[in-house]
Amino acid sequence: MSAVPKKDAVLAIDAGNTRIKWGWHDGVQWRRRAWVATAKASQLKAVFARLPVPAVIVISNVAGAELRESLRRVLPAAPAPQWLSSGREHSGVSSSYAKPAQLGCDRWAALIGAYRLFGAAAVVVNAGTALTVDALTGDGVFAGGMIVPGVELMRQALADNTAGLKRRPGSFSFFPDTTGDAIFSGAINAACGAIERMARYLEDAGQAVPLCVISGGDAAVLAPHLNLEVKLVDNLVLEGLLTIAKAAAPAPRAMKNK
Repeated sequence: MSAVPKKDAVLAIDAGNTRIKWGWHDGVQWRRRAWVATAKASQLKAVFARLPVPAVIVISNVAGAELRESLRRVLPAAPAPQWLSSGREHSGVSSSYAKPAQLGCDRWAALIGAYRLFGAAAVVVNAGTALTVDALTGDGVFAGGMIVPGVELMRQALADNTAGLKRRPGSFSFFPDTTGDAIFSGAINAACGAIERMARYLEDAGQAVPLCVISGGDAAVLAPHLNLEVKLVDNLVLEGLLTIAKAAAPAPRAMKNK
């Protein structure tokens, strides 16, 4: 395969504590998107070797220095990867975080992706191992956000820390009548409650009724139970990374008159 980078192509990588999600975008649309378990990052070397060489590689990594080094070993030799750090402003989104660099870069990318896709007041949610619930105003200001345990983490915490609430099958019910249903329904309601309260806070601050822009492994589980207009996005972090990559791409050179 040619080692010449494909013009406008982007390899975006969202490296989390449980999964590494990635996508290859040809400048027009996503051509491939997939994931591997974070513990199996080495498998990506063969996967990436079969892809056309991208013009840009951009990475959000929230799983620490060890995973960063693992990713270095599986990436193409060129181009040099761009490792995302959260900042004060990017792509129309400004951060109100007290110390912007301390915001998780996956949350920053998700906010940028949500604003590019919808351009409206929104509660931006990543429903993964942790549930992040971030407030985005209609003019692109990240007002602040919450982090709570995700649905499965809530269930596991009860199993690990109580004698009588061990893991068991359960389904959602308005009025649960088994312990398994009570635990599952409680976790769903707790997660949805955090999201809906953030939406109310945005309205109380003078924003229009916000969207809920939700992504992550438990997004489809939570979405039917939310009393908000829901926009389900397959991977919001990848959408944000794509926006960041495009903003960083050099402008084409002007043709000189002969």
